[in-house]
This record gives sequence, structure tokens and C-alpha cells, in this order.
Amino acid sequence: MKSCITLFMALFAANMFWKGDSHSMKSSKLTKLRGFSWENCGKPDDPAFLKTLHLYPDPIPSPGYLLASASGSLLTDLTVPLSVNITVEREVDGVWVKIPCKDDLGSCHYPNICKLLDQLFPPRQCPDPLQKYCLPCHCPFKKDDYDLPSSAMYIPNFELPDRMTNYRVQGILRSSGKELGCLKVSLSIASMLYNQH
Repeated sequence: MKSCITLFMALFAANMFWKGDSHSMKSSKLTKLRGFSWENCGKPDDPAFLKTLHLYPDPIPSPGYLLASASGSLLTDLTVPLSVNITVEREVDGVWVKIPCKDDLGSCHYPNICKLLDQLFPPRQCPDPLQKYCLPCHCPFKKDDYDLPSSAMYIPNFELPDRMTNYRVQGILRSSGKELGCLKVSLSIASMLYNQH
């Protein structure tokens, strides 16, 4: 479950920033993520669900460091095939607009996340903090409770428009057409342009 959460968060982060604007080398941006919230959006009997997810500080700076902790449960083994459907929406003038899938970013369907995980991470090697806490990052995922203690993660600088923008992201995990879990995340992103010295 933790690997699925990690994959979802990685896809979420990429989806959030795929429309970043480029700017002059003489200026840079400080980005802040505010009002982060999450909820399980699946059915009561879904076997994969998040129990806790804490991010600190709020707002989250970019660039800067984030402290994250999470826990989740798997009530059954997760084996292939596993797919994830990501829906990304952005608020524009009070209306939620779906961001289309472009170059595998945005509102996309990922039909084989096990293959994707194998491409992202070398065999028998998981990135920290997963490796540090012996959490899996490759299929299959065993029935268990998973816990990620508070861990520091570096957030790189992402360039975004100079305004507050609200986003909603939903990820649905499925196997052979059956829903296994659903996670919904909401946040606001603000960027401030400043001069480099």
C-alpha cells in the first residue's frame, strides 16, 4: 500500500506542475502549497486505504524541506494486473476544469503500475525513505498494515503562474476492473516571483 501511495503522490506531484511556465534566468519563484487535505473516496469495503497522512509545514515551501508521515492498510494481497486512474482538476474562475492527459501527465489512466514501478526503481532497491523502513516499492504488495514514520523530503523549485490556484486530484486503484482503493487530494498553490542576487 505504501508504494501505491508513494506512486500516487509522485504522479500527483508531476500532474500538479506539468504546466509550469518558464522565466528569465534573472528571476526565480518561491512556491507554496497551502491547505493540503485528503480523504479516502472509495467504497467502505475497498481493501486498500490510507489511515493517516501528515505533511509539515503548512504551507509547504518549494524549494524546501517537507516532513511527511503516513499509514495505510491492505486487507488483501495486491497482485498484477494493477492500474491507476488519475483525475486532475484545476479551479478557473470558480469552475473546476479537468486537465487532459498529455505526455502521461494530467488526467491519465496508467494500465500497469507494476511495470511503471519496475521502470522507476531498480530491482530489490527502493528509494528512501521506503528502503529505510523496509517498505516495498514493487509488486506484489502483501496484505498488511504499513507505516511511514515522519521523514524529511526535499521539494525542488517548481515554476508556476503568479497567482493562487486550487487543485483537486483523485486516484483510483483497480485490478481486473475491480476498485481496490480511492484517494482524493485537494490543495492550493501560490507562487511569488523574486529577483536573484
